[in-house]
Amino acid sequence: MDVRLPLTSAGICLALLLGACSPGEEKRQVSLEERTAQFEKSLDAITDPKLKDAVAELGGSLLLLERAQLKLNRKPVETEYGEDALAVLKHYPTPQALVDTYVNGLFVLRKDSSSDYLTDLQPVFPFNFNAPAAFLFPHGLEWQSVTLSNKRVVTFQPEWSETDPGIQLSPSSSSLNNPDDLTVTYPFIEGLDIDHKNQPQPVSLQGKLEVIAPRRLHSFNLTKKDVGQTRTDDNLSVTLLKLAQNYAEIEFNNSAPLAPEIGDTPLNPLIVQARDTTGQFLTRSGSINETPTQIAFYQQQLAKMQQQKTWSEAFGKQLDEEQRAFEKKQTRHYSKVYFNGPIETLEVSLLDFPGATVTRKDLNLPVRRFDRNTTEKTIQPLSLPVVVYDDQATTWLKGATLTEEQLKKGVSISQSVDDPSAARVEFSHLRSFNDELLGSSFNPGDSPVSFFTEDSRGKRDEPIELPAEAYQVDPLRGTITYDLNLFPETPAYVVGSMPLFLATVEKKTVDAHQLPKGLELKGNALVVDLKVFPDQDWRFFAKDDTGNYLKEILAVNHDASPEGPGLFAVHYFYGQPTQLETYQRTDLATVQYGFEVKLDKADTSHLVQ
Repeated sequence: MDVRLPLTSAGICLALLLGACSPGEEKRQVSLEERTAQFEKSLDAITDPKLKDAVAELGGSLLLLERAQLKLNRKPVETEYGEDALAVLKHYPTPQALVDTYVNGLFVLRKDSSSDYLTDLQPVFPFNFNAPAAFLFPHGLEWQSVTLSNKRVVTFQPEWSETDPGIQLSPSSSSLNNPDDLTVTYPFIEGLDIDHKNQPQPVSLQGKLEVIAPRRLHSFNLTKKDVGQTRTDDNLSVTLLKLAQNYAEIEFNNSAPLAPEIGDTPLNPLIVQARDTTGQFLTRSGSINETPTQIAFYQQQLAKMQQQKTWSEAFGKQLDEEQRAFEKKQTRHYSKVYFNGPIETLEVSLLDFPGATVTRKDLNLPVRRFDRNTTEKTIQPLSLPVVVYDDQATTWLKGATLTEEQLKKGVSISQSVDDPSAARVEFSHLRSFNDELLGSSFNPGDSPVSFFTEDSRGKRDEPIELPAEAYQVDPLRGTITYDLNLFPETPAYVVGSMPLFLATVEKKTVDAHQLPKGLELKGNALVVDLKVFPDQDWRFFAKDDTGNYLKEILAVNHDASPEGPGLFAVHYFYGQPTQLETYQRTDLATVQYGFEVKLDKADTSHLVQ
């Protein structure tokens, strides 16, 4: 939840946080809800459409800002760890080197669709776009067209048209997680069979890319001793105004003028990270980026709007001039950043955009075909002129040495009693590398479960005698499902054990020039003979000369015909491996997780008597 004014109606995206609030905050919340209702009522009284839109935009933003502040203040301080948001930048000598890697590491995959009338295209980026690993610098990507195998060029259109009879290129409606995915749609003619093989296929995708690389990034490491102090490095300065348990208030400034070519591009130069006493990074829960003075100014502007009967260009110009004059006086920027956990140290980083470099590139990317499973014998090359590291690998591989105690500690228990005839208790845990190597040969053993009533003090009482069909235990999914229709008494507790599975993993390190039989490097591709190294038992990670793990681009399983070379897998990496780590599951143990769970009460009024 990052809130910055002035906000536009389309630009507001608040993940509102839930939690208990103090009596004082409850009163403020009631007042806020009352004022929200009054504001909505006042909007109905405005007849001029332009004035109504302007008042709704600014007034709604101010109310959302206040609601966000309330929710951030009352959110319980629960520790949650994340990754270093700057890890990717630390692998490259300059910000521009990171930009070059981003630009040159982009390629396009063709994906099979469920329909003969659709072909999906997936742009593959060298860096993830989900937080905290989102690309750090301002960037824009605009797709323009696709060239087909018959040399026809189909122009991109922002949405699929039902009335367009031709081939179309538009955003994919089936991929919400990858907003850059595209779909080539072929015309559908009722009653006419389509010959998919004779359709013109996409061979290249055209577009434009623009990325702004700051001149540098500088980090200030701060603690409570720095409160009230201004730290400076050349044209960059940071003042720590306050450091509370789970939030920090910061002022920052860049005294150098922005590069002219940046123009009016929105820039967010601030990256704030926090660690607790363990030295691990805390995840952010949100930020407020306006001072009380700024909020007061926008409230004054809103009051002026509400005094108008109609909107005029002169009035709009007056508001714009007042806003520019006000912002010109705000020589320093402010941010109040909240974290999930108690803060011990703060890392405040600033991107130095004066002297920035703007990279613009016309893209003409070939469409590549790499199916997850193929019967092709030939190994396709996929060598990209970039090196990208996997900063999550070290954390992920800790699961290779997971202990029984750690496995049990990570279990969480949830319940569902919405349907009393199929109430559920579910045991789950965060997925780790251990889960990846469990294979499929499970021996869950016995899963004894007993239900109990409770006594007058709410404590566990007598066991309930039940028919076998009253409940079902699924040890592989970690669920207990029970039907209260078949219970002679209302259960209050369930006691028993649920199996967990723990792999014993053996790690080995091998030099790329001395690989064992069954492993072969072809450039940046690792070829694995799956008869020697079965997929359910083995995993492979690659490093280069820096000692960092290389990020895997993709993997393909080649299941050749009986007369062919056999079954093998190919793993492609961003960079040249010089060392491999092999991880083999040598054993699989069943760990019994003993539990006593107090059951949530279900609404049994509609159950069969």
